[in-house]
Amino acid sequence: MSIAPALVRTLAGIFGPALATDEPSRIAYAYDNSRRHALPDAVVFPTEHAQVEALVRACREHRTPLVARGRGSNTTGASVPIEGGVVASFERMNRILRIDPDDRLAVVEPGVLNGDLQRALAPHGFFWPPDPSSAPWCSIGGNLACNAAGPRAVKYGTPRENTLGLRAVAGTGEGFRCGTHTSKGATGYDLTRLLIGAEGTLALITEATLKLTPKPTEVRTLRATFRDVESAAHAVARIMAQPVTPCALEFIDEVALKLAHDHAPEAGIPLAGALLMIEVDGEPAALPAAVEAVSRAARGEGLEELRVARDAAETQALWAARKALSPAQRTIAPDKINEDVVVPVSRLPALIAGIRRLAARHDVLVVTFGHAGNGNLHVNLLPRDAAERERAHACLAELFALVVALEGTLSGEHGIGLAKRPFMPLALEPATLGLMRAVKHAFDPDGILNPGKLLP
Repeated sequence: MSIAPALVRTLAGIFGPALATDEPSRIAYAYDNSRRHALPDAVVFPTEHAQVEALVRACREHRTPLVARGRGSNTTGASVPIEGGVVASFERMNRILRIDPDDRLAVVEPGVLNGDLQRALAPHGFFWPPDPSSAPWCSIGGNLACNAAGPRAVKYGTPRENTLGLRAVAGTGEGFRCGTHTSKGATGYDLTRLLIGAEGTLALITEATLKLTPKPTEVRTLRATFRDVESAAHAVARIMAQPVTPCALEFIDEVALKLAHDHAPEAGIPLAGALLMIEVDGEPAALPAAVEAVSRAARGEGLEELRVARDAAETQALWAARKALSPAQRTIAPDKINEDVVVPVSRLPALIAGIRRLAARHDVLVVTFGHAGNGNLHVNLLPRDAAERERAHACLAELFALVVALEGTLSGEHGIGLAKRPFMPLALEPATLGLMRAVKHAFDPDGILNPGKLLP
């Protein structure tokens, strides 16, 4: 163990049996869904804000790295303790402190699971819009750390748009509150939105006040297949240019459809050049007009079939392709590289065409799908051996260059972590990175919070 014995004694005084220094416990918190590993020296399990303040002060005194962790579902290595030190797992700070339907807010601790919160809100007729695919097991703290969103972001926004305020502890050990309990506020700098997406490099979040949205009465699901990806991409632009905003607009390319079809032939997944999954929600009386408006926008050059689900069973069948994608990819390439780039919606055709060229040039299987309504595509490179892995990483660098050239950005919801950190100078000017480093220094003057992440 490389941390000071005096720090271990201090942590034992703060956490008692909620401190773990044995190797099995440390191994359990050494990795995330990026499959990167680095062993921490100790793991602690806070249960209250005061413990987090004491923890940060102790780590600062001993210049020891401190990494906050949710459930480890992120894919960029953001929660891997690459410099050792202490991991603070917030899984035991999992209380829903308040649900206030009148003010449309909920106050929660960071360890609350997204899925558990949604179930608690349902009887009140509300939901919290962020819905990443890992919602059943990812934590609210992790969602905030990476600004993780999901399909509903196209209509309802990301965690930044759905969080009113935070309580947190800076790298100095000082606790603070930011934000409001109101939907409007213009009082000083917006530290709430600054901390969201900061991946625990500025402060450790101990409480969040979330903005709730009334749950729509009904949802209609549509599936459109297209001759090619360019036709589908142009349809996305048309759909997003008309007044009815879908609550989901998902894109799946030809390669992904074939993979899903071969993996689950019984699901009736269509083979086509591309597929769009579209959902609209609202009151029953308004839905027929909304469906017609979206259908009208989807129709155009290259459309092969447009289907509207008639009931829940058919809705489930229409979503089969999207749900079959992840297991299908894992069977081919356990070491798949999963990126989530974003471009303006009007640039989607150019992005998709560019991805196809890169896949052919580097001879790497690339599967593209994701939240097309935001221009946020998951580009999955599927290398099957060492030679393909080397080509895939070369392809990845060119992908990021293409995205930036199209006025896009490196990540929509997965964050930067370790995986995209080397590419930050490609996306941001030196002056911008300099300001970010100054902000980091103000919050965390000794650089103990999640070192080696996000900023190059």
